[in-house]
Amino acid sequence: MTKTKTRYVCQECGRTAVKPLGRCPQCGAWNSMLEEVVSSSGGKKASRLRTTSEITRLVDIEGHVEDRAPLPIAEFSRVLGGGIVPGSLVLIGGEPGIGKSTLLLQLALAMARKQSVLYVSGEESEQQIKVRALRLSENVIPDDLYILTETDVMQVESHIHAVRPTLVIVDSIQTMRHADFETSAGTVTQVRESASHFQAIAKRAGIAIFLVGHVTKSGSIAGPKVLEHIVDTVLYLEGDPFHTYRLLRSVKNRFGATSEIGVFAMEANGLVEVANPSEAFLSERVANQPGSAIAVTMEGTRPLLVEIQGLTSSTSFGNPRRTANGVDVNRLLLTVAVLTRRVGMRLSDQDVFVNVVGGLRVQEPAADLAVATAIASSHRDRPIPADVTLIGEVGLSGELRAVSQLNARVREAAKLGFKRVIVPRRKQGDRTDAHQIELVHARTLREAFSLLWAG
Repeated sequence: MTKTKTRYVCQECGRTAVKPLGRCPQCGAWNSMLEEVVSSSGGKKASRLRTTSEITRLVDIEGHVEDRAPLPIAEFSRVLGGGIVPGSLVLIGGEPGIGKSTLLLQLALAMARKQSVLYVSGEESEQQIKVRALRLSENVIPDDLYILTETDVMQVESHIHAVRPTLVIVDSIQTMRHADFETSAGTVTQVRESASHFQAIAKRAGIAIFLVGHVTKSGSIAGPKVLEHIVDTVLYLEGDPFHTYRLLRSVKNRFGATSEIGVFAMEANGLVEVANPSEAFLSERVANQPGSAIAVTMEGTRPLLVEIQGLTSSTSFGNPRRTANGVDVNRLLLTVAVLTRRVGMRLSDQDVFVNVVGGLRVQEPAADLAVATAIASSHRDRPIPADVTLIGEVGLSGELRAVSQLNARVREAAKLGFKRVIVPRRKQGDRTDAHQIELVHARTLREAFSLLWAG
């Protein structure tokens, strides 16, 4: 006999309660506890996904790294770790309008030239997808691209078994609904159970499935956090809608390195790969301008040169402002404090602004030296030489600390024609290849400024 009961589930974190609460006790979100009716059949409900399990020796299991399906989009393939792994479940998140559906439809069009692809949409009609596909493919649509507009998970599964595609794209997971649960699409229960069902399909049939996920105001993927644990790979499409460039970033990947990025440019015919991101980001740089510094950051295994701009201006208010765009504001506050206390710069009456050109976000501390130098350059009104890059983490004592993968960073700077790079002074015997570029070693931030503006 089927029994029903009512519970209240937080739509932000998935916390359940037996009575309505105005504020979630776990994540603190207000008015996020929604009522859900849960039905049970006393344990007699049979699972469609249950199979006979058996123990297998790991050495007897077939599978190699080379089993990946190649991607015709090189930047996408780089982020995934070299291609699509059969049976994998990939989640792609990003802000509305950033280009998630565009990128995945381009992937479907490219893959369907050699293999069958099923594109499932719960948000758009078939005609809307056709119009967008014609624009992205220059009016050439492959024969093996199938379109399905459906929100019922069980119906989608039956079509997958009928078509047997190599790749399935679901846009989006928040529109899918499992008929066994009497809740509306987009709720925590539906998102979790629908994703689990797609995971079972992918593992049993050996089909790669891509899920599009909406994001919340805080920038995280909407739904329960367990959603990111269910999938094999989590990708974020980042970027400012008002800028050209988009970054596809891997934050979880069971089959490759995390923190890898792919760089795309949004153009009229969709997202276009950027083969040399560093050169593209520096293309509009105005050399020998005060407040402009070049940092060499690492995104996964890829070194990336970015322009960091700093500006100081006399404040008109009692409390000077500290504004950061593209860098962590707490890191900016730390850098300003070090410049004030250890270098002797008077910034207490100055508004300080820092911007990373191109709408990028720099998260690693190796950009500290470039941020500090850009601020000092603007405050002293002295430009940084155009052929100099800066690499180093700044400590609270004003010391420069070593960073990882220095050789790769230096090689990238030399490739783009830079002649000097200021780096932290390393331990004796710890060698760094010169790569036809002069390495200028500094122990402290004050010493780096003295070497940069000698005389």
